[in-house]
Amino acid sequence: MGSLRIAFLASELTPFAQTGGLADVAASLPRTLGKLGHDVRAFVPLYGVIDRVAHELEPLPMESADFELYRGVIARSDVPVYFVHYPRFFDRSAIYTNDDDEPLRFILFCRAVLEACQRLGFRADIFHVNDWQTALVPLLLKTTYAWDKLFEKAKTLLTIHNLAYQGVFGPDLNEVYAAIGVEATSYFDADDVRGGVVNFLKTGLLHADHLSTVSPTYAEEIQTPEQGYGLDGLLRRRADSLTGILNGVDYDEWNPSEDRFIPFPYSEKSMFRKKRNKLALLDKLGLDVSTSKDTPLVGMVTRLSAQKGIDLLEEVLPEVLSRESFALVVLGTGETRYEAFFAALERRFPERVCFYRGFSNELAHWIEAAADLFLMPSRYEPCGLNQMYSLKYGTVPIVRKTGGLADSVRPFDATSHGTGDGTGIVFDHYTPAGVRWALDAALGLYHDPDAWRVVVTNGMAEDFSWERQAERYVAIYDQLLIH
Repeated sequence: MGSLRIAFLASELTPFAQTGGLADVAASLPRTLGKLGHDVRAFVPLYGVIDRVAHELEPLPMESADFELYRGVIARSDVPVYFVHYPRFFDRSAIYTNDDDEPLRFILFCRAVLEACQRLGFRADIFHVNDWQTALVPLLLKTTYAWDKLFEKAKTLLTIHNLAYQGVFGPDLNEVYAAIGVEATSYFDADDVRGGVVNFLKTGLLHADHLSTVSPTYAEEIQTPEQGYGLDGLLRRRADSLTGILNGVDYDEWNPSEDRFIPFPYSEKSMFRKKRNKLALLDKLGLDVSTSKDTPLVGMVTRLSAQKGIDLLEEVLPEVLSRESFALVVLGTGETRYEAFFAALERRFPERVCFYRGFSNELAHWIEAAADLFLMPSRYEPCGLNQMYSLKYGTVPIVRKTGGLADSVRPFDATSHGTGDGTGIVFDHYTPAGVRWALDAALGLYHDPDAWRVVVTNGMAEDFSWERQAERYVAIYDQLLIH
């Protein structure tokens, strides 16, 4: 249909504000849509943690509005980002809070974006909203802002990045309903109204023209009671309007041949330089480098939560480390229990285990480049990005068959004598036995040079570029505008 006008709303966007993968998508997808010739404009709150001076944000006049607007650009593009400056609600030390006014913060962000479009005269064809924080836009367009002809032909797409986070608030909802601008009528789920709550994500699922999530397998999983978090029935009813699209990878940022964060850039033709990255990282972290040639390095970069399968590792890793020779580097932060587990593991195996509590973008890149294997034993994983980074870096992923992990890593058959077409080690069952089998299979694969060479080569040849994935979103936009 030619060039489209797209308003892209998200609660975080890298490098301005980030807590997870949504921020990467909110930068990469609009950037790619812009490269494809579409007029895309991103909107995000101006949090107190965002440095307006460092990011060279330009204030824009907003006459007769109770908020201000600042303008920036998405890195490596000319795609504009509009920051909603609402100091009372967003000038805080954290992006998300447990404050009593948390629902009001994001209701008013949604309304401010629509009012900014009015003042900018931006007649969006598509409002692409993400997760519960922006999920009320479809309702607002049908009700509070339905009078404005600027929006009369606009369609809405709601992308679910993690169904577990729904934005459920109550029981005193009068202020919430007033901020939305509609009463607790048929616009909201009847069970929620009777229960005295409002579920932002569910409301979006009810009113958006189309739904998407971040991998095909996850789109199927969230229609089951096990992973539907109470919304599986609604999602089954809307199955014909639900599409799973795997997230893409920003290969300008994640490419071992051009990675500015690693000491020895490399490609599939210079894998000896990957080994140099491994030696350098082991040395930097104070781990034993004397047997590094024959000792595989397992890496993890993860949020330390139950979702990520750390509870399985509590039982399995001490036992496998005791009987197998390999090193482990973990970068992450999260639940106290899991931080304590990895700290204790480091104390028990000081020459082979390093736990870096926190986050470092440089170290995350270096771990991908240095590790031989990358461990992601997730309970569930809507998409995941590190397994796709690992493939590009020649680092063999060990993953559970769920969500985006199942869609991006093909199991390698080590019995095929070096002729397999898989890209990693995949285990089915979320049990200690499952992850133990996967680790043993991966370590055995490492010590089979012919098979190892094949699986590494297969992985590095995979293409998860945003250019391919963005076209699938454009196809949805076009289809929505036809009907």
